Amino acid sequence: MSATSRPLALVTGASRGIGRAAALSLAARGYDLALLDLPACAADAAVTGAEAAKRGARADFVAGDIAEIGAHADLVAHACQWHGTLDVLVNNAGISVARRGDILDVAPESLDRVLGVNLRGTFFLTQAVARAMLRAPVPARPRAIVTVTSANALIASPDRAEYCLAKTALSMMVKLYALRLAGAGIACYEVRPGIIRTEMTRVATQKYDRLIADGLTPIARWGEPEDVGRVIACLAAGELPFVTGDAVHVDGGLHIHKL
Repeated sequence: MSATSRPLALVTGASRGIGRAAALSLAARGYDLALLDLPACAADAAVTGAEAAKRGARADFVAGDIAEIGAHADLVAHACQWHGTLDVLVNNAGISVARRGDILDVAPESLDRVLGVNLRGTFFLTQAVARAMLRAPVPARPRAIVTVTSANALIASPDRAEYCLAKTALSMMVKLYALRLAGAGIACYEVRPGIIRTEMTRVATQKYDRLIADGLTPIARWGEPEDVGRVIACLAAGELPFVTGDAVHVDGGLHIHKL
C-alpha cells in the first residue's frame, strides 16, 4: 500500500490485553496500525484489526518475535513499506516469569528468558525503530516511543525477581532514548501499569482481589486495559509536548507511599 496522511503506530503485543487497548485508542485518534505479535497470535490480532477498522483505521499484522533481534530490521521495514512512515512505537510485548517463587530458586534460564524478551528484545527493537525515524523526513506531527513497564519498575515483588529486574532496566532505557532522540523531536515515555485485568494477571486473581479489598490501592478496583490504552494514546499524540523521559503511573495510586 502507498503512504497515507494518517500517522502510523507500531504496537507490539497487540493481539490482546493492554496492546489491543492501546491499538484501539490510537485508532480512535486517527492512527493506522502495524500490529506486531507472535505468528500464533494472528487470530487474536485479526480481532484487534477488525475493531480498529470500526474506528476508521487501517491495520496490518506483522508476525514476529521481538526476542529475535536479527529480524527487527525486516519487521520495521515491513511496516514502513506498507505505510510509508513510522510515527509511534508502543513497546508493550512482554512475558511474565514461568513460575513465581523464592528468589533463591531463580534459575539462569528463567532470568535469560525474561530479560531476552522484556529487556533485550525491547531495547533493540526500539533501536531499530529510532534509526528508521531518524532516516525519515521530519514530519509536522508528533513522534513518540511509549514503553509499557510495570509498577514493578518501582515496587519489588520477590516472587518474580526476573520480571522486576527487566522492568526496572526498561525504565532507565526510556530515559536513555529520551536523551538521544529529543533533538530530533521524538519524545520517549514510560507507562507503569499497576494491577490490570489481563491474561498475565489472571493467575493471581484471588490474591489481587483480596489485596484490593484490603485497601492496597486508593482507587479500589482493578485497572482495565483501556485505562492504560488511553494514557498511551494521549502520550503518543503529543498532548504533553514539554515532557520526555518520564513515567506515568496507571495504577490507581498503588505507587503512593503512605504512613
